[in-house]
Amino acid sequence: MHSGERGSGNLEMFGALLRFFRERAEMTQEGLGKYVGYSKSQVAMVERGERPPKGKLVEISDEVLGTQGALLAAGTQLQVSRYPAWFEDYVDLEAKAAAIYMYANHVIPGLLQTEAYARTTFDVQCPPLEDDEIETRLAARLDRQKVLRRKPAPITGFVLEEHTLRRPLGGKQTLKEQLGHLTELTKRRNISIQVMPTGQQEHAGLDGPMILLEMGDSRQIAYVEGPSNGYFVDQQPELRHMFARYGILRAQALNLDESAKLIDEVTRTR
Repeated sequence: MHSGERGSGNLEMFGALLRFFRERAEMTQEGLGKYVGYSKSQVAMVERGERPPKGKLVEISDEVLGTQGALLAAGTQLQVSRYPAWFEDYVDLEAKAAAIYMYANHVIPGLLQTEAYARTTFDVQCPPLEDDEIETRLAARLDRQKVLRRKPAPITGFVLEEHTLRRPLGGKQTLKEQLGHLTELTKRRNISIQVMPTGQQEHAGLDGPMILLEMGDSRQIAYVEGPSNGYFVDQQPELRHMFARYGILRAQALNLDESAKLIDEVTRTR
């Protein structure tokens, strides 16, 4: 299976319906935006299912596009997720996983982020997110972290590139607090954090970041996330190869004690 998107989700269906009626009325996205208080790009995002309709968009669009209640009816059926549509399936599996393993090469993973650090990752996105969308995604990310405290607790392992500990996202104080949070997390029995040193000459993870899940029924699933989408891998031999690469990464990284020491050293230099 190579799929990480809900191609027919309710937001996508509403967006397609909105586009149909807008084009039938021979109105541009910019034109509709003037009625509902949206920019052209915001209307486009709604039509693509990337943004839920907010404010009076449904009511006003129903009237100005002459849909005779069709958009109002569709709008009442919307079940808006706090996550991007392509990420929903992964979150469902993560919440139930018996084991979660992650390799991160550009930013500290969301499950380990402080609120301030997480907010920065949304603040710097390009194209920029709306304020309300940032708040929604931030709350969702922090809520995801409950999986680390779930009972029974999942086994979780993280391999982080050393430079993720040094990149001052949000400023020095935000990074210092984030590193302190990592130190506290390493004290939990179900969490292991290893650091891949920048000077490591052999590296099994050059293909990029990955997430590996082991479910309670012994199923294994891999997930690869990109800038605006993601896909699952559950077919052999690719799945087996990804788990093997992660095992080699752990062997190449600093051990738990060495990693904790390095995190502490970087924290004291902030």
